[in-house]
Amino acid sequence: MPVEHIVRRALRLLLRSSNLAPNNQGYSMDIETVRTRGLVLLGCGKMGSAMLQGWLADGFPASSVHVIDPAPSEWLTSTGVSVNGDLPDDPAIVLVAVKPQMMAEALPRLAALGGGGTLFMSVAAGTPISFYESALGTATPVVRAMPNTPAAVGRGITAIIGNDHAGADEMDLAELFLSAVGDVVRLENEGQMDAVTGVSGSGPAYVFHMVEAMAIAGEAQGLPGDLAMQLARATVAGAGELLAQADESAAQLRINVTSPNGTTAAALEVLMSEETGLPPLMCQAVGAAADRSRELGK
Repeated sequence: MPVEHIVRRALRLLLRSSNLAPNNQGYSMDIETVRTRGLVLLGCGKMGSAMLQGWLADGFPASSVHVIDPAPSEWLTSTGVSVNGDLPDDPAIVLVAVKPQMMAEALPRLAALGGGGTLFMSVAAGTPISFYESALGTATPVVRAMPNTPAAVGRGITAIIGNDHAGADEMDLAELFLSAVGDVVRLENEGQMDAVTGVSGSGPAYVFHMVEAMAIAGEAQGLPGDLAMQLARATVAGAGELLAQADESAAQLRINVTSPNGTTAAALEVLMSEETGLPPLMCQAVGAAADRSRELGK
């Protein structure tokens, strides 16, 4: 296991063994509080399922989880969590994981929980904090988060930003909870969230498509399709693990495997073209995702 993962897990265990300071509602915001009062998931699609899978794998009890989902998956119903049952009167956390297009219909069902006693965390793309404050009351602590699907295997990264009523305890609790499924970073302002969506929120799909493209290119060079896919998949997975464990930058790792006038250099001459290569294409892709996030927030 990489050193940073060992450190992160140790930090989680340390935080879980000690209570955080009481917040302005008079209760202690720690994991035991969430176990006792409950966690509500509004929506459990791909992202909600990825995060729930990570939490359950990390030891959070299924009996403390209450899911509202109109079309629960077979996997969800097999986990032991409560699905579309009675909700706790005063849950510690509500995680909003419905699609932005469904938000206006779904969120009012939980409006009675707004007002300060429950921390609302949202992973919905393009939905600003002001939307939740309008629906739940401005005194409601809200943390907006943008995770990604590697959360399902504990290798995600989540960016978070809170409103004025999400104090140090609420932010610490959100970070502690989200660290169970990967790294967590705090943003300076909510305006950065659209760019985060374009880079890391949608980013796993870019990598998956790169694997597809590499496999297609391998086939074009005469490889059988299944072999080309095996090579591409293992190469990207291995390079990602090397990047995660290395102290060197991505640029230095690239330089390390690029011999002058060699095969890799020939390929990179194409990929690194300032006019037609990967940099301008990636700028277009990330920009398109960020622009769509901004549109969803209007």
